[in-house]
Amino acid sequence: MSAETKERWSSHAVFILAAIGAAVGIGNIWRFPAMLGENGGGAYLVPYLIAVFAFGLPLMILEITMGRHFRGTVVSAFRAVRPGFRIIGWLVCATIFLILSYYLVITGWTIAYTLFFATGSAGTFATFTGSYLPVIFAVIAVLLTGLVVAAGVKNGIERVSVTMVPLIVIILGVMVLYCTTLPGFGKGIGFLFTPDFSVLLHADVWVAAFGQAFFSLSVGEGILLTYGAYLAKEEDIPRSSLIITGADVSVSLLAALVIFPVVFSFGLSPSAGTELAFATLPLAFSLMPAGQVVAVAFFVVLFFAAFTSAISMLEVSVSSVQEATAWTRKRTTAVLTGVLLVVSIIPALSFSAARLSLGGIPVLDLMDETIGTIGLLLSAVIMAIAFTWFLPREVFESETKQSFLMSRVVFPLCKYLIPAALLVTIGVHLVSGFEFPDATYIAGAHYLNAWLQTGGLATFIAGILIIYLIIDKIRR
Repeated sequence: MSAETKERWSSHAVFILAAIGAAVGIGNIWRFPAMLGENGGGAYLVPYLIAVFAFGLPLMILEITMGRHFRGTVVSAFRAVRPGFRIIGWLVCATIFLILSYYLVITGWTIAYTLFFATGSAGTFATFTGSYLPVIFAVIAVLLTGLVVAAGVKNGIERVSVTMVPLIVIILGVMVLYCTTLPGFGKGIGFLFTPDFSVLLHADVWVAAFGQAFFSLSVGEGILLTYGAYLAKEEDIPRSSLIITGADVSVSLLAALVIFPVVFSFGLSPSAGTELAFATLPLAFSLMPAGQVVAVAFFVVLFFAAFTSAISMLEVSVSSVQEATAWTRKRTTAVLTGVLLVVSIIPALSFSAARLSLGGIPVLDLMDETIGTIGLLLSAVIMAIAFTWFLPREVFESETKQSFLMSRVVFPLCKYLIPAALLVTIGVHLVSGFEFPDATYIAGAHYLNAWLQTGGLATFIAGILIIYLIIDKIRR
């Protein structure tokens, strides 16, 4: 797809909403409160906000800038830097595609729980995952995502983003107002905004904050690069990135303002992890006034957040494959959705009556703790290095109007400090054995040690490289 034929966003506001939809996901609504609860409450906000605005925001600016400059996909952008970097682009696509395969399983859970509470038939999470319903709802989530992406940027992604993103904020705002009437609201606010600064001396809190910041903003994953390719030349990328980042943080805080009052009103644990959304909170909803309405609202928000992120993940692979094959968007999406259906069933079966596992570990958790942990951090490192060390600074400056802040602050951050910080984060994880509960899409379920995670990731990369070399040889 050439620069002349590539789709464009209808307006700057639409791009902002779509990018917010990509950034705001399950991690904001489900994982952020759990991670904050596990890492000192309000004190966690200090390193988190530093990580977001000093590290995540600059990388977001760089990624969107490269997308608009190259007017291509993740693969073609890397190829434009160096022809041999094309394989790196495909590795990024493969990583995000496999993460999407199990992310859609969780998206299916949100659809199921919305329907269960809407019809008054909600049961326990154990009952739900003890059946084959998770597989059915995963299939539904895959098909819905494929239908939206097949419709295109304007008719699909735009329409969903313009509808769902404002509703996420509105519904969360109404829920916050409702939570002010709960007896645990004051305690929840105190937990959120009264920091215990002693925890800032713990390295794992900083590791957790950096992981959450990068994954929450969806930077380094190729999503924002892909969306940036559809952005008009005259739009102000730094200002847009600041708005997107501010919105992402705001949604996380709104979610915390909903969850912590509920948690403290009913004597629950704020660090319940996976169980918080699908086991613990439903119990609280069943006990509170108008609990059914609150539950439906909560899971609708969770679904909207998951769905807008899912379509952005699929768009990364669809745009790259479409460009490489010259297929139509509908054909490309149909093929990839078919592959996604097959792949998604595997992690879906691990949280079903089949209990599919490897070595006693559910496949979904196994994928999350290998591909979804170190893999994405390495992707962010590679992206930062490729677009700063192997391109002249003038390329970046030409897209950001050569402002002093962009040239003298943001670019050096992306070239030196951000890759170093990410590599240190990975190193601390490997050497000291710190877990990354924040740096995965599944909150709170950890089985593998760091070296097994690394081995799993290495196996995945080797497999992708072999497949790529075989396909490349056949094409020649």
